[in-house]
Amino acid sequence: MAKSNLISPHGSDDLKILLLEGKQREEELKRAESLPKLVMTSRETGDLIMLGIGGFTPLEGFMGQADWKGICADMKMANGLFWPIPVTLSHDEQLSPGTEVCLVSGETKEIMGTMKVTESYQIDKEFECKSVFKTADAEHPGVQKVMSQKAWNIAGPVKVLSESYFPEEFSMVYQRPSESRKIFEERGWRTVAALQLRNPMHRSHEYLAKIASEVSDGLYIHQLVGKLKPGDIPADVRVRCINTLVENYFVKDRVVMGGYPLDMRYGGPREGLLHAVFRQNFGCTHMIIGRDHAGVGDYYGPFDAQQIFFELWEGALECKMLPIDWTFWCYKCGGMVSMKTCPHGREDRLFLSGTALRKSLSEGGDIPAEFSRPEILAILREYYAGIKEEDKVEIKMHGHATGDAEKKISK
Repeated sequence: MAKSNLISPHGSDDLKILLLEGKQREEELKRAESLPKLVMTSRETGDLIMLGIGGFTPLEGFMGQADWKGICADMKMANGLFWPIPVTLSHDEQLSPGTEVCLVSGETKEIMGTMKVTESYQIDKEFECKSVFKTADAEHPGVQKVMSQKAWNIAGPVKVLSESYFPEEFSMVYQRPSESRKIFEERGWRTVAALQLRNPMHRSHEYLAKIASEVSDGLYIHQLVGKLKPGDIPADVRVRCINTLVENYFVKDRVVMGGYPLDMRYGGPREGLLHAVFRQNFGCTHMIIGRDHAGVGDYYGPFDAQQIFFELWEGALECKMLPIDWTFWCYKCGGMVSMKTCPHGREDRLFLSGTALRKSLSEGGDIPAEFSRPEILAILREYYAGIKEEDKVEIKMHGHATGDAEKKISK
């Protein structure tokens, strides 16, 4: 068998796939029905699916205390492997080692897998939040997830039995790492740049994607189709927008679209590193990191997610960062530019962000034509027009969305 030209998975020669299929799955599913049930949050369910499909290679299950502590403190598992954010499962009671449990989605009530418990331990939630999110502020959506965890973390290897509704509901984009790797291999790509998306693609995203396309064999537009915070645009609408943009404005054989089942953690720099880890498992050699990657509000500096990549030790991560400066529309330049290419002043610039777009659309405001492609704006206006008044969520602006933070770095 010919050696693959693709990058190896993180910490492994092969993908660690924990998803059972066929007869094995049927037998384990039958056995799972007789086991005590442990109900998971949507974040934990998404993590389990990623464990199943090999997205979290080389992990074999939910992490124990030594891994949790090492990752929070130094981004190292107990065996020394780089990993930036703990992958844990919580429960309201302590379970004895050797106990087997049935893992159930709290959202769909579906049996998702089984786990053999190796350890139960309690954690310092504030320590995890300050380590991972750089804050314990209760308003931070990632902090809220950690603080709402139950009293005990339960560790152990898992067998995964389902990918939930993702393969059917997002059939146009949902992919396993083995599938994206097969496509990249068939196309002869050696260098693949991943674009992380949790918003519909506005012109700034499009510009980042096309810069990456110029310097890579291929572009992997990888959309999050898990849960977001209130006020964000739901996954089905985002997928429709991005598909429309790719169909009309990208070279077809130079781009692949994919979707993955995680919830956003809004972890800023640490989450940017996690994005690179699992993109390596999906076959990507580079991770595009632009302004305020995986950020929320003003919790992180606009380029903190780039800086953290420079601070990694040699050999920590094979997937490399593709750093791109602050991008915006310049009326004098007559197009999309960056801080490195535009000589004009702030008064000539239109700063683009998903937050600004969502706020303007939710309030029925005018959207400049330079902000996004007309086909995308039409889809988004249709979505916002259908939201009932009582279901609307106030969208707060922050410095990275308005361009105010740009003043600090443009001097």
